[in-house]
Parts: sequence; structure tokens; C-alpha cells
Amino acid sequence: MTLSRKLIPDLVAVQAFECAARHASFTRAGRELNLTQSAVSRQVKELERFLGTLLFERIRQRVVLSEDGRRFLPEARKLLQQTEETMLRAMSSADAASSLSIATLPTFGSRWLSPRLPDFLRRNPGVILNVGSRSTPFDFEDENFDMAIHYGQPVWARGTCTYLCSESILPVASGALAKGAGDMAPADLLEKPLLHLATRPKLWSRWFEHVGLPTERAYRGHRFDQFSMIIEATIAGMGYALLPRYLIDRELASGKLAVMVDKPITTENSYYAVVPESGRTNELAQRFTAWLIGQVAGTA
Repeated sequence: MTLSRKLIPDLVAVQAFECAARHASFTRAGRELNLTQSAVSRQVKELERFLGTLLFERIRQRVVLSEDGRRFLPEARKLLQQTEETMLRAMSSADAASSLSIATLPTFGSRWLSPRLPDFLRRNPGVILNVGSRSTPFDFEDENFDMAIHYGQPVWARGTCTYLCSESILPVASGALAKGAGDMAPADLLEKPLLHLATRPKLWSRWFEHVGLPTERAYRGHRFDQFSMIIEATIAGMGYALLPRYLIDRELASGKLAVMVDKPITTENSYYAVVPESGRTNELAQRFTAWLIGQVAGTA
């Protein structure tokens, strides 16, 4: 793609605009940027000429964003943030043989992926990894990632999905609750405090149905929107949760968590490695995907 240099603004002017908008003052923006008030004003006027619109309304001795300025501000901030992230990535991998940017689900990344990454780096010396968290699919054209780890169905706009593994969940509780509960039957959980993952509100209902129990009481209890939070709440003894075993291996081994009823169910979604269609020839992304598949097989 050929870029039109005439349509690329001066980033110094964009930075001056963002700073002045944040402070509602050219003077305070100048202090932050180590510029004079008149220099900030010139930068903003230059950007206004470039865009062909007024970004601020000058009211007495104050500057107030115009309607066009309010619309442009989020885009300006996004441009500055992307520029900073691009430069930091380039600086971090300046001496590396190659680099790979990976988007991963937050809890999967912190609990399963990160402890295993040293193995990948031992096998691939000189590689620099940039790992970010994303909870939902995104457009690879808008984000600077070479690949992503996705939970759901094998559907991603302009992306190619490679199956990694399915997910099996089972009821667990803190070690303290487990000691007090003794041997449990599935029906015992009908009267226990249940913990729910807000993004998967029907898990307990599916589990009770799986073990042949009524589901009327399956939706009561506390809700959390991240696996990391529900894991910590379970460890703290707030109640009983349905969790994937691969996310809590350490806690099960240490006794912080215990399986209450060994009757797992498999969820309808799975984990996939995703690369953009334009990046299917990215050899390092393919190598990382193959390594992920090997790690999953080793875990199983």
C-alpha cells in the first residue's frame, strides 16, 4: 500500500493538540511539553489548517474543544498511543534475530502460557516476544499482532484458525471448604454457594443437567467477569466454582483448591491459534503454533 505523505499529520502538532485538550489550556500544555504557550498555539493552528477545521473555540482566556475537536480527540489519542507502542516494540527487538507479537486471553496468558514461554525461548534463541491481552476478537489490520490465542468457535474475520484443544471444567472449592465437606455427591452442590463467570452464565446449569439434576437453583450466587477473579474468590472460600483444570494445576497440587465432584463436562467452545490471512507465511508464528500444540499435548 502506497501512503500519501500529504495525509500524514505532524505528530508534534497532534501531541500539542491532545495535551491542550486534556488541560483545556495552551499554557499548561506548554509546561508539560516544555514549550512556550505561543509554540503550542502555533502547533494547534498548523493542525487546524491541515484538517481544515477549528479544533478549539477561544473563549476569553480559555480554550474549549469545538465539536470537531471532540470528535478528533479520541482518534488523536489512538494515533499517539499506536505510535508509541510501535516505537517501543521496535526498540525492544532492535538487537533480536526476530520478534513475535501475540495476543492472548488474560487468564490463559498469565496462568497457562507465561510459565511455559521460557521453554519456547530456549528452543528459539534470539527471539523477542511481545505479549498482550485481548478478551475478544479484533481486526489484525488495526492491531500490531502477528497472531492471537482465541477461545470460541473457529471464526475470525480475515484470520486463519488452528485448533489447539477443547476445554473441560469441573466443580472445585478451597482446600478448607473441601476438608469440611467430606465426600460430596453432585446433589450436595444444589445447596452450596455457587460462584459464576459472568461471561459464561449457564455453566452451572449445564453441569447440573449433565449429572441429571434440576437446574432451578443453578443461577444463584456471586458473579465475576474474569477467570482470574473467580479463581481467587474460590481460594478465599467464597463458594464453589466450575473451573478448567489447566488453569488451576498449581492450586490443585498445593491443596489451595480441591476437586469436589470428579464429573467434568466439555464446553462447546475450544482454543485456537489465529494468524491473519496476510500472515500465513509468517514462519515464526507457525513455529509458535506448533510449539503450542506440543505444549497442549504435554499437558494432556
